[in-house]
Amino acid sequence: MTISDSIHVPVMLAEVLEGLSPQLGGIFVDGTLGGGGHTRALAERVGPSGRIISLDRDPAAIEAANAYLPRVPVTPVHANFCDLPEVLAELGVEAVDGILLDLGLSSDQLADIERGFSFSSTGPLDLRFNPMQGKPAWRLLERLSAEHLADLIYQYGEERYSRRIARAIVQRRQDHPVETSADLADLVRRSVPRSRHDRIDPATRTFQALRIAVNDELKSLEIALRRLPDCLRTGGRLAVISFHSLEDRPVKVAFRDDPRLTSLTRKPVTPSDAETAENPRSRSAKLRVAIRN
Repeated sequence: MTISDSIHVPVMLAEVLEGLSPQLGGIFVDGTLGGGGHTRALAERVGPSGRIISLDRDPAAIEAANAYLPRVPVTPVHANFCDLPEVLAELGVEAVDGILLDLGLSSDQLADIERGFSFSSTGPLDLRFNPMQGKPAWRLLERLSAEHLADLIYQYGEERYSRRIARAIVQRRQDHPVETSADLADLVRRSVPRSRHDRIDPATRTFQALRIAVNDELKSLEIALRRLPDCLRTGGRLAVISFHSLEDRPVKVAFRDDPRLTSLTRKPVTPSDAETAENPRSRSAKLRVAIRN
């Protein structure tokens, strides 16, 4: 698959471009390449004299980008966005004009049945962004105690039925371990009461918790918020799209309290009604933008 084949729809594309204000000849970083939608739009704005440095932990995203490179000024790098200072040093770039972090999953990852991100996947419950790093989610379900699992699901998924779900997982593994995404989604749905008015699948929060845990996502974000402002030139901009309160809260605090930054968004920017109707996955997205002092 190439970026041009991607099924992912970039979230709040117009709002991101307005927030980062890319100009011809600028140097920008897309810290979460994904399906390449934001990268491509930024590349078009900076033109041939500019440069986009796009990072991703997922080797599949980098491989797809390489097929698209001849036509746009993009440098793809297989790396975690929290390691951006080292990436820029290796590339000989002192500072950049803007950085974007889109913390959501890409539709391409959800569509890959071997990765386990989709609730209906019959492939292994992996959930790692980089399949070569760390342990898959099914290993966590195999070895953690009910108490530890419940704490994890509550802390990272904000799931109030975490103890009920954890008990069901431990009881299930006595006969047959939970190994696929479809198995886990079915188990959670049978463990969690659901109202007719619920808009999200009951399994959403549990999958979120496991994904955050296996990828150490909140730690990466914490490190990035501490390190990335120093990668910006004076007047450069940092934009972050988050999808739940565990991500948005530290971004809000950093943009408010970091003396290197001034927030440009008093309240987070959210998708328009038209966008959420066309792309329901965008409905929980929040965009915050700050400028380097």
